[in-house]
Amino acid sequence: MTITGQKKALRKEMLARRAELSGLAKAKYDQWICQSLWELIETHAHKTVHCYLPMRREINIFPLIEILLENKIQVVTPKTFPNRKLENLLLRSLNELEKGVFGTMHPASGEVYVGEYDLIIVPGLSFDSENNRLGYGGGYYDNFMVHHPETPKVGIFYPFQEVEKVPLEPHDVRLDDILVDRAFFTENHQEV
Repeated sequence: MTITGQKKALRKEMLARRAELSGLAKAKYDQWICQSLWELIETHAHKTVHCYLPMRREINIFPLIEILLENKIQVVTPKTFPNRKLENLLLRSLNELEKGVFGTMHPASGEVYVGEYDLIIVPGLSFDSENNRLGYGGGYYDNFMVHHPETPKVGIFYPFQEVEKVPLEPHDVRLDDILVDRAFFTENHQEV
């Protein structure tokens, strides 16, 4: 099977597994992710954070975003275009969002951010022990992250999204860190 075929099959498997996650288990894990990210941001005194706006069954980081805004941390979120490009917009309020392509949301203001980031929070469908990430297949984050080689990039995942080896292509960008609690569902006796 080609690398493209391997990626497609892995995406399908991970989307199905994520869809099976119970609402209660998802809510508890998402809360743990938000708390852990906030501790990371506080510890390093990050002032500008790039993050996604969750859609469908992605890890819900809206509570984290609210905390960031309350603490006057600059939040930048992507606006997705069909041509594998992201436009990075300043987020002032979660009450001022509009719908974009592929079911995405973005700040309605259209206020473009041009500058550096202290942290980039990256979603994904799968990861491995070498911090490789499988995204949705559009190449949006790889195209974005390659322009910010010095910025720490942390991927957030559910434990069941880990695989032995993510199939890689030359354009794939490795993350600096993965935030995952491999023992979470065992410790909390939650069924995946």
